[in-house]
Amino acid sequence: MAIREPAGRDLPGAIVLGGALGSLAAARSLGRRGIPVAFLTHDNVLPRFSRYVVRFASWPGPEDPAAEAFLLGLAAREKLRGWVVIPGGDAEMRFVAEHHARLSTAFRLVTRPWDIMRWAYDKQLTYARAAAAGLDFPRSFYPRDRSEIEGLPCRFPAILKPRKREVRNAFTLAKAWRADDRERLLSLYDKAVALVGPEAIVVQELVPGDGSTQFSYAGLWRNGAPVASMVAVRRRQYPIEFGYTSTLVRSAEEPEVTAAAERFLRPLGYHGLVEIEFKRDGRDARFKLLDVNARIWNWLSLGAAAGVDFAYLAWQLGVGLPVEPAQGIAGTSWVHVPRDIAAGLYEVAAGWTRLGDWLGSYRGRVEPAVFAWDDPLPAVMELPLVCYRVLTRRAPAAIANRFGMRFRAAPPDTLSAPRE
Repeated sequence: MAIREPAGRDLPGAIVLGGALGSLAAARSLGRRGIPVAFLTHDNVLPRFSRYVVRFASWPGPEDPAAEAFLLGLAAREKLRGWVVIPGGDAEMRFVAEHHARLSTAFRLVTRPWDIMRWAYDKQLTYARAAAAGLDFPRSFYPRDRSEIEGLPCRFPAILKPRKREVRNAFTLAKAWRADDRERLLSLYDKAVALVGPEAIVVQELVPGDGSTQFSYAGLWRNGAPVASMVAVRRRQYPIEFGYTSTLVRSAEEPEVTAAAERFLRPLGYHGLVEIEFKRDGRDARFKLLDVNARIWNWLSLGAAAGVDFAYLAWQLGVGLPVEPAQGIAGTSWVHVPRDIAAGLYEVAAGWTRLGDWLGSYRGRVEPAVFAWDDPLPAVMELPLVCYRVLTRRAPAAIANRFGMRFRAAPPDTLSAPRE
């Protein structure tokens, strides 16, 4: 991989807030160019083990009332003023957007204020914006109580999904819950209400098709115009039907997806990173908008492999350097090996895919989600971290400091650095 030197050694670094696979990719992209990277998390710690993360801290998290004061204090103590802040998750994006005025006094932000970003965060607002732009999306309902579920005029199968992902639980972590009839819908609705309340639930008619019918537009925008973009299609996902994560993604050419994404973003005067998910409905051959993710996404490193290094371009945008237009090249794949093996074997066992076709899906250039020859430790730590969390049910941010291999334990208000 050819790496260009950064424009100047005295330029600021980047703070990646939360996230996992995409945040790891961002840290590698920037670190390989000599740009210092700090990683802050209250959750998944996998990116911490990258050699390219030079500073790490466990922070209160985006929902904590002390989060803003924590970041501003950190900027002063650790000389991080002027660094570029890149959100790695939905909650982190909302935090940065809602606290934009104060945070922008200390950091460089590539996230717009909340009055713009809320259209990507809340699905009811997202679909209202899609309707205004003349885009298709699945027929959606926002029931206020159980009685409205009983009389909901929806076709089955239907799905329940969260309007927002403000807390972590079985409902918000799932991509969707499927209901094949009214009785199942009522049962799942009761469970969802107990977890998030009735105001945070969307009931949606299911768009048929597996991951191979799902396309994503990924882009970097500057003041209402695209600077860099690519389209990708899911080859596989896990779980199979409603994959909360892609396991095999391939860059593609689909002008219709690009045009739809631009119709959604341009009226907002959008600025920053974005991924928009669409699904092709086989019943009418139209693309339906599913989700808008205004932050780092899991398969971020596919962009660099296909010619669009989104993390580095976002840093350039934040710093105020010229950003050259770029467009992804079709035919490159990204794979999260452990989950993709599980998804592939399931498809073979179910008779959906032949063994030879599954193995053939790895032909060509394939970018691993976690492993890198110049940065192998995250791949070594991935399985132990998952197992530790499952067995102990402990928060991953607390887990990190159990590992003394390369990092000191980080006090709650300081950054730790790798041992020499």
